[in-house]
Amino acid sequence: MPSSRVTDFFRITSLDEMPDALKGGVVAIGNFDGVHRGHQAVLNTALETGRNQDIPVYAMSFEPHPRSFFNPSNPVFRLTPSVQKAAVMKACGLDGIVELPFTKDFASIEAEQFVKNILLDKLAIHHAVTGFDFHFGKARAGTPDYLRNAGAEHQFGVTIVEQETDEGANDISSSRIRACLEEGDITLANGLLGYRWFFEAEVRHGDKRGRDLGYPTANLQMAENCPLKHGVYTVRVTTPDGFVFGGVASYGRRPMFDHGAPMFEVFLFDFTGDLYGQTLRVNVISYLRGEETFDSVDALIAQMDRDSNEAKTVLGSLQPLSELDLALFPPN
Repeated sequence: MPSSRVTDFFRITSLDEMPDALKGGVVAIGNFDGVHRGHQAVLNTALETGRNQDIPVYAMSFEPHPRSFFNPSNPVFRLTPSVQKAAVMKACGLDGIVELPFTKDFASIEAEQFVKNILLDKLAIHHAVTGFDFHFGKARAGTPDYLRNAGAEHQFGVTIVEQETDEGANDISSSRIRACLEEGDITLANGLLGYRWFFEAEVRHGDKRGRDLGYPTANLQMAENCPLKHGVYTVRVTTPDGFVFGGVASYGRRPMFDHGAPMFEVFLFDFTGDLYGQTLRVNVISYLRGEETFDSVDALIAQMDRDSNEAKTVLGSLQPLSELDLALFPPN
């Protein structure tokens, strides 16, 4: 029998675009913000199910995040916005991701309609995999038990994956990882993710002060609701042409100078060139110290020298956290 394995990665933003290559497959359903180790347990279950039957495996998620939709004045900080989430899904080995627009009309869909109109009519699923806490449909009526019963009625498989915990038996969750970023605990955040957290942003013009200090930086604007603790970080940066550079970065308001809006300023080791207007992928490796004010510019430069040396030491002993980490950030 010929294989039905998909060779391309599909990113679908409308059910009307659903390719035949993904229909009849295994779908992992959830918000998947961060695609952390708990999410990976769901994805790996879906992958194992699909590969055993030689059928496509893909994820379904929702944009914007439902919590942001229902509370727009206090949107959820996205660990992995849409594009980054798709990149992690691809690195996990999935064949695609379907990102359903989360609108007022979508939020009002009854659970039965979700199953019949979307899972069956549009996707023609063979099997669904979700986490233990996934709910769907109007008023969250679609519980895991509801999905199991729907699967039995309509003859598609259903697997519910239980809560994933860390080595200390604590729950792994996106909210816990956000709290880690806020505390500057990058080591724990990355451990819970199973790969080193990253973000993407375009290089903007700044005041060029770094050049005068001997540390020209690429200035990156973070999301307004980014909880990342202000301070100095070891980073690894991938340029649009695929080259990877180690570096040191400062995130904060520059208390020595203008105390302005938060900016992520990256100094790349062994790099010369112009990055303005380019989108960088910044892999956050470790937290070095908090944001400080110094007595003089010379004292600041001396500390920056120490920061750079410490970051180089960290990068010199860096090892991938997992196969996923290596797939996302291969060495040059």
